[in-house]
Amino acid sequence: MKFCILGSGAWGTAMAIHLARCGHKVVLVPRRKEAADAMAVSRENKEHLAGIKLDAAIEITQDFALHFPSIDVLILATPAKGMRDCLLKIKPYLPEAKSLKLMLSLCKGLEKNSLKSATGIVQEVLGAVNWGVLSGPSYAKEVAQGKPTALVMASHAPLSMVQKVQEGISNETLRVYRSLDLIGTELGGCLKNVYAIGAGICDGLHLGVNAKAAYLTRALHEMTRLGSGLGGQVATFYGLSGFGDLVATSQGLWSRNRNLGQKIAEGSTPQEVVETGNSAVEGFWACECFHAIAQQKSIDCPILNELFLALFKQKSPKLCVSALMTRELKQEQCIL
Repeated sequence: MKFCILGSGAWGTAMAIHLARCGHKVVLVPRRKEAADAMAVSRENKEHLAGIKLDAAIEITQDFALHFPSIDVLILATPAKGMRDCLLKIKPYLPEAKSLKLMLSLCKGLEKNSLKSATGIVQEVLGAVNWGVLSGPSYAKEVAQGKPTALVMASHAPLSMVQKVQEGISNETLRVYRSLDLIGTELGGCLKNVYAIGAGICDGLHLGVNAKAAYLTRALHEMTRLGSGLGGQVATFYGLSGFGDLVATSQGLWSRNRNLGQKIAEGSTPQEVVETGNSAVEGFWACECFHAIAQQKSIDCPILNELFLALFKQKSPKLCVSALMTRELKQEQCIL
């Protein structure tokens, strides 16, 4: 199969490496010309995935339009803030993509102004297309290194198409499961970034194993309540794109979202952390978006509320923890 990946961050580059390892033709399209030129010469993404060479089967170019007539799968590996511009850029060329079977999003964030996920933006910009979301615990470097990984691909496209892509992406190091819950799969990938910030706060305040275990348990409960309230299926949030990705992002020292929480607990401002790195911290803006959505929908989210106050209202993380620990006592209720 022939894959075209728009966006050469760590995750997009890792997917290109994996797909080339599977024997596919891969076209990787960086957003910036200077990045494309540098990667084409060095055969390495030194900015986002240093130390891992790019297979010769990966073509690096910005002239993606030439490839549209022959691609089978188009993967959008752009952050939420760049998704709309990316779709508008490719829209004129889609009629030429006669062999295109499926478009897949790797995005795990919401658009700030519209509060829409990648799926919502696609529906608005492109209308009805064969569309899906690939999500789950996926530290890019481990995928690039060929370490065992399991993901979930959610789509309403024809089953035969979805199965063909599922088989094409899967090999002995990366296993892909199918799902029909497009909303839940996408929301799980977005929400876990938000709640991973709280896990980082636990680490930054040195609250201990008990506190972090309790936090992750209640965070998953709240993720499920909010996500199911927005149309996702409860079971999805206990799967790879919910629980699985929450655990990975909350534990991994590489996690930008976990790192944000740790840094603010140690005294940095959120803006200092977000503006310093060269990669998007999706959970930062997603927190503001989901807080607004929860307010609109009257969905009770005490953890989300405290994260919002810590990130956008300068509330001390210590006071946020105290507020959660001193809430009215009640019976434990788990969503099943």
